[in-house]
Amino acid sequence: MRLEGKTAIITGGGSGIGRATAILFVKEGAKVMIADINEETGQETVKLIQDNGGVAEFQKVDVTIPEDIERLVKTTVDSFGKLDIMVNNAGIGHAEAKIPDVPVEDWDRVVDVCMKSVFLGMKYAIPEMLENGGSIINTASVAGIKGQKLQAGYTAAKNGVIAVTKSTALEFGKHNIRVNAIAPGVIDTAIVTEWKKTKKWPVLSTANALRRIGQPDEVANAMLFLASDEASFITGTTLVVDGGTLLGK
Repeated sequence: MRLEGKTAIITGGGSGIGRATAILFVKEGAKVMIADINEETGQETVKLIQDNGGVAEFQKVDVTIPEDIERLVKTTVDSFGKLDIMVNNAGIGHAEAKIPDVPVEDWDRVVDVCMKSVFLGMKYAIPEMLENGGSIINTASVAGIKGQKLQAGYTAAKNGVIAVTKSTALEFGKHNIRVNAIAPGVIDTAIVTEWKKTKKWPVLSTANALRRIGQPDEVANAMLFLASDEASFITGTTLVVDGGTLLGK
């Protein structure tokens, strides 16, 4: 198994990409701490894992609050003895709007949840990895690479995730701490539920080389690769999992 003996934290682990990643990590031998603001879905993920003989625990966390993340890391180390993998995956979007029409509170919220949370996750996880190394994986987006109209806050936050991933990789490579990002395209998760109701969905859902949307498991497989020793010489990169969205049709 590719993560035998490893321990991991996954934020946003109650659903979507986070849930798929947690389930896959456990199948590959890891013990996983599920962190989510939604206790119901977080506990559902834990039950899915435990019902199949895996080891997982849940902690309710607001990823924008430093004390919550600090407690999350401490609890994980107390429970599992160490921290090998940190997946900063929690994220939200905001309603479509041009820059003059974006409410300041919407901008602040999406930047806090999508980018500040990554900073906090790394801030508190890295000290636990200094002795033995580790792998940090931050969820960005293709929107953070190419831009996306009417989504300036989300785009800015995800671009920031890519930038801070590179900076942190440079800072801690000498400690054998690898820091990478994943940039998904349109993935079949709750964040696209409303998009499916719009007239533009037929275009959105086929706007890539493969002419389909991705599945959470497909992103989880990329997460697994970056978390594993197979990616031991990879750091500071952004792995795009988008079906060729950046290529166009």
